[in-house]
Amino acid sequence: MTTDIRALIIGGNRFSFHRFDRMGPLLEETVTSIGVNADLTTDRDTLTDLDGYDVIVDYTTDSTLSDEQLDGLLSFVEAGGGYAGVHCASDLTATVDGHRDEPVPELRDMIGGHFLRHPSQTTFAVKVAYSHHPVSADLDDFQVWDEPYVVDYDDDVTVLARMDHPEVGDAPVSWVTEYGDGRVFYSSLGHDYPAHVNDGAQALLQNGVRWAAGGPPDE
Repeated sequence: MTTDIRALIIGGNRFSFHRFDRMGPLLEETVTSIGVNADLTTDRDTLTDLDGYDVIVDYTTDSTLSDEQLDGLLSFVEAGGGYAGVHCASDLTATVDGHRDEPVPELRDMIGGHFLRHPSQTTFAVKVAYSHHPVSADLDDFQVWDEPYVVDYDDDVTVLARMDHPEVGDAPVSWVTEYGDGRVFYSSLGHDYPAHVNDGAQALLQNGVRWAAGGPPDE
C-alpha cells in the first residue's frame, strides 16, 4: 500500500521517558505500514519550512519554540496542513528547566486541549465515543497498557475515544478539531512501547494521520 502523503515526525531526546530515539522509529513504522512517506527529525528549525509535507506528527515534550518555528507550524496548519499530536505533544507546560505556569497559548489554541497530570501506567479500556467520524468509524473498543493522561480540553472539539480508568474514571483519549483550514488530530496514547504496538492504538493513530493529511482513513 502506498499513498502520496508525506509526514514529518518530530520529537526530542530532552526527556528520558519520551526519547525520540526509541519512540520515533515506532511512530515511523506505524505510519509507513499504511503507505505514508515519513521523515524523522529532532531539528525544530524544520518547522520553519514545511513545504512538501501534508501532515506533522508531533511527539515533542518541551514545547519551547522560537518565534520562527512557532509561526512556521501554525501557518502550515492554518493554511490547510495537517497536525497529529501524539501523547506528550499536549504537554504544553513542561520545559527542560522546569514548568511554565500556563500552557503555550498558541499551541493550546491549535491542539484544542493540554495535559494536566497522569497517574501511574496501567491497563485501561479505550472506548469509541463517537463513531460518526472518518477517524473512528471503523474502530473497536480496546484495552491498552499506557500512561493515562488527564487533560483539559475545549468544548468544541469532537471527542472520538474515551478511557475507563480505575483512578481517573471517564476521560477523553482522542479528539479532532480544526485550526484555520487545517485538520487537527490528537491522541493521548503512546507513552512507551506497549502502547505503540497495540493494535487499537495503532489503528487510531493511523486513521488520525491520514484524516489530518486531508483524506479519509481508507485512502
